[in-house]
Amino acid sequence: AMVAMDQRESLRQMFAAATGEQVDDDTLAGFKLAVAREVGPHASGFLIDRDYGFDRVAAEGMVPGGLIIAVDSLRQAPDGPVEDTSIDETIDLAAARRAGAVAAKLLLIWRDDEHRQRRLETAAVFVRGCAEAGLLSVLEGVAKPVQGQETAFDGPAAIREAAGELAALRPSLYKAQVPLGGAAPEERLADECARLDEVIPVPWVVLSQGVERDDFPAAVRAACRAGASGMLAGRAIWSDVVGSADPAAELRARSVPRLVRLASIVDSFARPWNAR
Repeated sequence: AMVAMDQRESLRQMFAAATGEQVDDDTLAGFKLAVAREVGPHASGFLIDRDYGFDRVAAEGMVPGGLIIAVDSLRQAPDGPVEDTSIDETIDLAAARRAGAVAAKLLLIWRDDEHRQRRLETAAVFVRGCAEAGLLSVLEGVAKPVQGQETAFDGPAAIREAAGELAALRPSLYKAQVPLGGAAPEERLADECARLDEVIPVPWVVLSQGVERDDFPAAVRAACRAGASGMLAGRAIWSDVVGSADPAAELRARSVPRLVRLASIVDSFARPWNAR
């Protein structure tokens, strides 16, 4: 059960929604470091970006599990979602490995549009680069509709198509969306996740973005029953602590028990990573 703390402008938006104020970079970094200190010790892996904390987390050995560095450069309006990504060429993967990273992660926004091949090539470059640097590669595909085609968008089918295309590049781990946003009976989710498992030839985990916090444990259980090897999630664990006056205390009171519960689900139902 791994924790994601690599949100950047999205985290700033979450602070604005929680507090009504625009926060500075130091506030973002402070929250990320609090999550690393309080929640990180209970996670098997911890994902963070270079801009707001990787160096500190690595240098101070804050997390005992595997440290994952985000290498995606995000194209995102100040008040909107991530619309596209690329590889941050300023990040030295070999240096990240020397600093303590065991893996790198790349987010790709998958759309059935004219940029589909370019994104696939970007993913291939990422997987090769990680292998050359001695890092595991975590490839995350998030399927979104083409602008103007939202009403015809078949979410579960797009998630499967993205997964089949990107996971075929053989990353060390594929990070997948939960079909139907987790808003379905567990058996339905398990069926959808089984269809997803059929097209992914590598170990895979689920993310929590787009899933209601209370729905996420059942979604993780459904995914693991269908073949997933766990979760790499952020919002479902710590989102309601954003803007708290005492984040460390709230993380201990709210987020740690959530992660412990999710880890128990993973331990009970997940497919071992080395089984695929």
